[in-house]
Amino acid sequence: MPRYALMIEYDGTPFSGWQRQAEGRASVQAAVETALERLEPGLHRIAAAGRTDAGVHATGQVATCDLARDWEPTRLMGALNHHLRPSPVAVLAVVPVAETFHARFSAIERRYTFRLVQRRAPLTHERNRVWLVGHRLDIAAMREAAAFLIGPHDFTTFRSSICQAASPVKTLDEIRIEEMPCPGGVECRFHLRARSFLHNQVRSIVGTLERVGAGSWAPEAMKAALEACDRAACGPVCPPGGLYLTGVGYPADPFAA
Repeated sequence: MPRYALMIEYDGTPFSGWQRQAEGRASVQAAVETALERLEPGLHRIAAAGRTDAGVHATGQVATCDLARDWEPTRLMGALNHHLRPSPVAVLAVVPVAETFHARFSAIERRYTFRLVQRRAPLTHERNRVWLVGHRLDIAAMREAAAFLIGPHDFTTFRSSICQAASPVKTLDEIRIEEMPCPGGVECRFHLRARSFLHNQVRSIVGTLERVGAGSWAPEAMKAALEACDRAACGPVCPPGGLYLTGVGYPADPFAA
């Protein structure tokens, strides 16, 4: 059966997350699989590089699917987007891949961005797409605190209590924090890169960094929280609406051509 890789973006606001839910609640996976069923009747199950939570968005999710017939990639992309309407999901690219390629198990890197806006006024256009805080943050202090997390560590402190990963040890390759002006305030973007992440790891890290930026924690407190290996030592977990899966890395990028 021909296998295809799909690059997908979505607004996660109306969904229970990426993964199909047994109770039938709306999920991104179910939306894409339903679109595939309209093209080729029958059961379709697709695999994704990252199982984003409820309310989390994506601009570079990757999924693989097996189909019965050979499709011209552009035509398949157009047909899927037609059947995905009006869901806030779009297929950005489709490429044929080898049967050995798997969106999740072939991946060597995931990239996430968390968006935080500092302003006093409430959100209008960006509601459910950024985290709004009403105070200014010290970006230098947050960068100092973030540096303690780079490299291989036991991230138990920043791991959800329902995380199903076999080990809490992960290697965080990058945390980059940038600021930019936005209407009425300043936007802060946290860019994180690793081979894989624990459940709620990014939101737990960003929520704790916000406490550092607000002056409630000293930068060195991040190191102490990490070394505690205790969920109780974590700062607040920030809301899902500011989080985006922005890209997935593979030994050979299937979308490069």
